[in-house]
Amino acid sequence: MDLQQIYELVVVGDAPGVEELVEQAVGTGVPPLEIISRYLIPAMTEVGARFERAEFFVPEMIIASGAMQAALTVLKPLMAEGQLDTAGQVVLGTVQGDVHDLGKNLVSVMLEGGGFAVTDLGADVGPEAFVETVREHKADIVGMSALMTTTMPAMERTIQALIEAGLRHGVKILVGGAPLTQAYCDQIGADGYAPDAPSAVRKAKELLGIA
Repeated sequence: MDLQQIYELVVVGDAPGVEELVEQAVGTGVPPLEIISRYLIPAMTEVGARFERAEFFVPEMIIASGAMQAALTVLKPLMAEGQLDTAGQVVLGTVQGDVHDLGKNLVSVMLEGGGFAVTDLGADVGPEAFVETVREHKADIVGMSALMTTTMPAMERTIQALIEAGLRHGVKILVGGAPLTQAYCDQIGADGYAPDAPSAVRKAKELLGIA
């Protein structure tokens, strides 16, 4: 079996093919951690690189993300809790009042593909839910998405809630979404701004000092 095909099929987004190969690999004794670290993470890194070179666009990233998820569906139940060393713990959500989640979902999968452990709270997430989850998971990064100008202020309210809970000093705040800018990120006191999913992974690593 050519395990490199797992990498290649994730890049082209062949979810059924990836799932079949991963099941075969596990069946022959290949450790799940090896599959993730040697083939899945590099594949999603390549997908991000192709997006930034304008060789891939959002549809290709979504398809590749689906293939990545197919592999993780097989592998995660086989792994002992805490077996995989992660790049960091991320709590992710679309902010209160905003139900758009396509971009956030893509960021979630790309972050997992980059080696992060992600707790995805979904859409319309209030400040209290962010605070509770950061405390529970001892998060390193809080990622917030807003797709409407009317919901952007919820980001600032969430940051204030983290401050009031005494948690702000322990987490980095990463924000993104169509109406956002670096200037708005600076204005509300966030630590990083990412305009798309691949840059979110790169910025998350930068915030945590990961090469």
